[in-house]
Amino acid sequence: MTSSNLKVMRRAIDGSEIAEVDLDPAVFGVVPNVALMHQVVAAQAAGARAGTQSTRTRAEVRGGGAKPFRQKGTGRARQGSTRAPQWSGGGVALGPKPRSYKQRTPRKMAQAALRSALSDRAAEGRVCLVDRWRFSEPKTRDAARALEALGLDGRLLVVIEPDDLVAALSFSNLRSVKVVWPGQLSTFDVLRSDWVLFTSATLPGVNQGAEVPAGEPVDDVAPSVPVADAVDRGSDEGEPA
Repeated sequence: MTSSNLKVMRRAIDGSEIAEVDLDPAVFGVVPNVALMHQVVAAQAAGARAGTQSTRTRAEVRGGGAKPFRQKGTGRARQGSTRAPQWSGGGVALGPKPRSYKQRTPRKMAQAALRSALSDRAAEGRVCLVDRWRFSEPKTRDAARALEALGLDGRLLVVIEPDDLVAALSFSNLRSVKVVWPGQLSTFDVLRSDWVLFTSATLPGVNQGAEVPAGEPVDDVAPSVPVADAVDRGSDEGEPA
């Protein structure tokens, strides 16, 4: 990955450029591990399954207590109940029963997969950074205009601060946008999105708050959002955000 992939332009919601920011190479500069991402995404998808499907066995189907016809002399195969699987209306043989599909995913594995997914989006130039969502009131129209000014289309993953309720409500009616908090960020959501949008307060990594003109090194390092906090809490059990 080139150094140009580890830089992103911080912009205002009107699309104007503010400053160039260096992305943390420990989060956005690793070599994507495709096998690891596949395993974690499969576990998250499995954890989202309800597992409530159920069929009745021959013991649970109503009726069928009497022998349908005598044992011998009819020329037919012997039958003991009309609720056996081969009868219409009978029970189901080897049918599904309620179960859990959750798979255990170690936390470090989930974190590594998330770093791989973020690095993949950064390598493709699909990471966007805005100063902050300056919406005075919840309006879908304002959110749509901001995305248009930023030149973004397709599936969007917007990472906002937990207390930014105005931004969350503004994006909630846009079908192509999913809003998550930093602690809800998951490999599944990152990979299924065309763009990942961070604000200055939610960008993970040690350089997440440093504003510098393009081409100049970062001098000041702002407090970071730990990668551990940017991993879905349910990923240990394979649940997506």
